[in-house]
Amino acid sequence: MLVYLNFAAVLAVTGYALYLFFQIVYSRYLFVKLGKKSTFELNLSERLNSVLVNGFGQRKLFKDKKSGLMHFILFYGFFIIQIGLIEIIIKGFIIGFEFPFATAHKYFTLMQEWTTFLMLCGVAYAFYRRYIEKLKRLQLRKDVKSAVVIIALTTLTVSILLTLGFETVMLGHEPDFIYAPFSGLVATLFSGIGTTVGTVLFYVFWWVHLLTVLSFMVFVPQSKQAHELFALFNLFFKKVGPIGKLRKIDFEDEEIEEFGVGKIENFNQQQLIDLYACAECGRCTNMCPASGTGKTLSPMELILKMRNHLTEKGASITSRTPWVPAFAFKEAKANQLALQAGNSEVAATVEMQTLIGDVITEEELWACTTCRNCEDQCPVMNEHVDKIIDMRRFLVMSQGEMPTEASRYFQNIERQGNPWGTNRKERIKWREGMEDIIKTVNETDDFDVLFWVGSMGSFDIRNQRIARSFARLLHKAGVKFAILGNEEMNSGDTSRRMGNEYLFQDLCTQNIDTFQKYGVRKIVTTDPHAFNTFKNEYPEFGLEAEVVHHTQLLADLLKEGKLKPSKKVQEKVAYHDSCYIGRYNDIYVSPRDILRAIPGIELLEMDRNHENALCCGAGGGRMWMEEHEGTRVNIARTEMALETNPTVIGSNCPYCLTMLSDGTKAKEVEEQVQTLDIAEIIEKSLEF
Repeated sequence: MLVYLNFAAVLAVTGYALYLFFQIVYSRYLFVKLGKKSTFELNLSERLNSVLVNGFGQRKLFKDKKSGLMHFILFYGFFIIQIGLIEIIIKGFIIGFEFPFATAHKYFTLMQEWTTFLMLCGVAYAFYRRYIEKLKRLQLRKDVKSAVVIIALTTLTVSILLTLGFETVMLGHEPDFIYAPFSGLVATLFSGIGTTVGTVLFYVFWWVHLLTVLSFMVFVPQSKQAHELFALFNLFFKKVGPIGKLRKIDFEDEEIEEFGVGKIENFNQQQLIDLYACAECGRCTNMCPASGTGKTLSPMELILKMRNHLTEKGASITSRTPWVPAFAFKEAKANQLALQAGNSEVAATVEMQTLIGDVITEEELWACTTCRNCEDQCPVMNEHVDKIIDMRRFLVMSQGEMPTEASRYFQNIERQGNPWGTNRKERIKWREGMEDIIKTVNETDDFDVLFWVGSMGSFDIRNQRIARSFARLLHKAGVKFAILGNEEMNSGDTSRRMGNEYLFQDLCTQNIDTFQKYGVRKIVTTDPHAFNTFKNEYPEFGLEAEVVHHTQLLADLLKEGKLKPSKKVQEKVAYHDSCYIGRYNDIYVSPRDILRAIPGIELLEMDRNHENALCCGAGGGRMWMEEHEGTRVNIARTEMALETNPTVIGSNCPYCLTMLSDGTKAKEVEEQVQTLDIAEIIEKSLEF
């Protein structure tokens, strides 16, 4: 009789848990479906590779090796013990049941025992990192759900060993310390309680284990553990193509109601999957230059606030409860019941919340430098930057709201084609005295490479020196090149990142027309921002040309022997990785190869280098806006460079150079520490 009651109870509890689980998962599915349909390009190999490398391979988690190993054990351990879970459940109905693995079953038992023990160790280490070591990034968001996860996993693993241990006592078997060492220890400790008590305790912990598994199953999609369900989907459906490439707005589409995103449901569905895939690990915020220097922006909080807003608004629109069971989420259930009863006041409260203003502040949006430090760190490959830019687009193009400096920037670009508003006819003046080696496309048609100088190289006095230095290097290497001169416009990259997509597309179209007019087939530039947008974004608008950064071209010229550094340059160079060369285009080797090829140079690496490099603070339009909160980002980066005791801070970007130069001046070390572009450092080593 007890067997049948036990079976009925299991069916009832399991059925109820599965009902709740599918209810909540279906609700989240409907909330995501509220977003706009995503453009899906199959690219199956790239998508599968993303899932295998970052999902099952856990590659990004190992950026923090200790946490990575812990998560790896918990991730695979959880799957392995599920096989044992089936056997344990059957044991509750068939006394002494074992899978029919014959003599191999002892190895199955050994694997289960050690996997369970390792998982328990992993949970203990997770507790240590969060509550004893108090790892900074794990303290960014404190709520009871993190503790629930640790308690649940501890109960899950311990109950397995106790259940198996008391089964041994119940059956009167001798403990097996070779193939079942941990449950064998339990059996030994309780060997004197007798088979009757052993049977009672077996079923007690059998039920504890079953209830923990089912409760955790219901808990997962309503907590930060939701990433266990959504992460693999996120990795598979993520945007493919160049990293950080922004979505094009079709201004001829008359069905578009707003430019940019001003409502949560106007993000596309792939972007909304991001919100539920977030693991709340804090890695993004921990590496963010804005967060690290005291700004309002926290990439993790940005995602979580949007997630919560989507959940609340989704519940309002679909009239589905966002949390189950009711007794565990009383306030949310009360609100949902009010909505279902037609309480318009509750619905209006949710509806009246504005995405930008009530949920996300404008200060947060404008604090972003678009450096992608957050995205590079994210283990589930969430994309934060495109969401920020979509909301900037809404502010700029739909609302006409932006910082004064941004408005001035756009006006100067529109009127004169440069950020300062300097007369566009002065763009070519930087080459004065070098007309014999620097020709415009109107002065010669015998060129293989177009040197895109950019606004910084054309108008900024310090960066004009870099443009001239690079031109001399091209000439010495025998490269046939030309410039556009006064026909050169702004690349539009900064305008795009600041949210003015219309201005970007206008500049893009004009530039491509100019390139086509002069038959340009290869472009080189010292500006990583122009390089990135030409290489990765202009092709969508019709550009057909090879695009290289000047460090790539210089590295090739050195390898080919067309540039031969011979003079010793006795400098200790702290090299700074530009965001748009590094994280956007994975160029880390060629700039370092150049520096190593120069006699006398000692290459120094900052504490944060390569893909972990801290932004200089200029990206995303921040170059043209004042910082009113916390420490200046460029000061923080300069301090990192100075910790290496350099004589030179090396750069590959005119924006970075400017920010780092300002940093050395602010730290009053500009006389002791130079800030130089790689082209200038090479030039010091050449015989002219």
